[in-house]
Amino acid sequence: MWPDSWGWSDTAVLRGDSSLRLDSVISNVSVLGSTGSIGTQTLDIIRSAPDRYGVAALGANSSIGLLAEQAQEFRPDVVALGDESLARELSEMLPAGTQLLVGPDAFSDATSAAPTVINGVVGFAGLSVTMATLESGRRLGLANKESLIAGGPVVQRARSTPGAELVPVDSEHCAIHQCLRANDNPERVAKIVLTASGGPFRGYTPSQLAEVTVADALAHPTWSMGPKISVDSSTLMNKGLEVIEAHELFGTSFDSIDVVVHPQSIVHSMVTYSDGATIAQLSMPDMRLCIGYALAYPDRLDIPYGDIDWTEMSRLDFRIPDTGSFPCLALAFDAGRAGETAPAWLSAANEVAVEAFLKGMIRWTDISEVVEASLQRWPGTLASDVGVVLETDRLARETATELIAQRVNA
Repeated sequence: MWPDSWGWSDTAVLRGDSSLRLDSVISNVSVLGSTGSIGTQTLDIIRSAPDRYGVAALGANSSIGLLAEQAQEFRPDVVALGDESLARELSEMLPAGTQLLVGPDAFSDATSAAPTVINGVVGFAGLSVTMATLESGRRLGLANKESLIAGGPVVQRARSTPGAELVPVDSEHCAIHQCLRANDNPERVAKIVLTASGGPFRGYTPSQLAEVTVADALAHPTWSMGPKISVDSSTLMNKGLEVIEAHELFGTSFDSIDVVVHPQSIVHSMVTYSDGATIAQLSMPDMRLCIGYALAYPDRLDIPYGDIDWTEMSRLDFRIPDTGSFPCLALAFDAGRAGETAPAWLSAANEVAVEAFLKGMIRWTDISEVVEASLQRWPGTLASDVGVVLETDRLARETATELIAQRVNA
């Protein structure tokens, strides 16, 4: 898949030939998950560069107040809404002439509105956006890691569609993408090193972890994220999912992917080459840098998101993650090595467990236990097509729900 799937066929692009700059052309973008963290930051970038980007489509599941505000400001051709029960109310709030798409296929249908799609949809629901974008030969700025993790094998096939291009928006994978541009030969990549902030509970004892509340888990020390991703970060499942994602994105074996805890969140990931050289991407934590990279690639924005004041930078620390206290990271490695639909099963079970925790049904420490017990019931199904992935997702959710009910009723 590499390098063609990244659109690196022109060496002038790799060398940064100024004649290929696109900032004189307005590029339309479909922003799906527009009311979430990734979506609102994408619109912030577009708002700052109106001569370079426009909005062709917006999409959200249920936040119709903010969605309508965004539509009034950006005047997209299309607005997609997941929750059909809110369609009538939203339709009365949209600008005249805006097409409203509603229902389970609304997001995937909205991908056709522009040549570039930012997939900021949360959870497994983002798979349809990923597939529709790639299968139609468009650029995908991917922030929805679950779709690639759950549907890895089928997404890989979609990436071979002529014109399809996947640029990762996750800070870690965006960093790796940039580091890999320093080298033309993938065989010289010795190791990928993903960095993790360690979340809000870094250094906690088992007794402290047993008392963690929802409010505690949502208080991430570095990033401002949605509830689900914030909880995943606190359990290190987010990093585990990123390990699987790195394997799928870059074709790197799991034995050649390391994770280190880096509390400052300045080094966003690193690539070590066969000669011992390590290339790292550093910046202050700002997701707009990553989103802007996906929008502008192979060019770059001229807005310095994440610019570092080196006079204020005193130290960079790295340490080995504590998989005893945070077993979700090891579970993700196990599922990734198992392959096929095991990552889909892991992701679905985790979504159910996190939702139960956010509702106060289970403890924070129960999340990893539910996921581990669910994985023990994975039937070993091959990821032959999207239908199989969808069925795997359903069965895993059933299994996790049953395990949670047993805990609640015990």
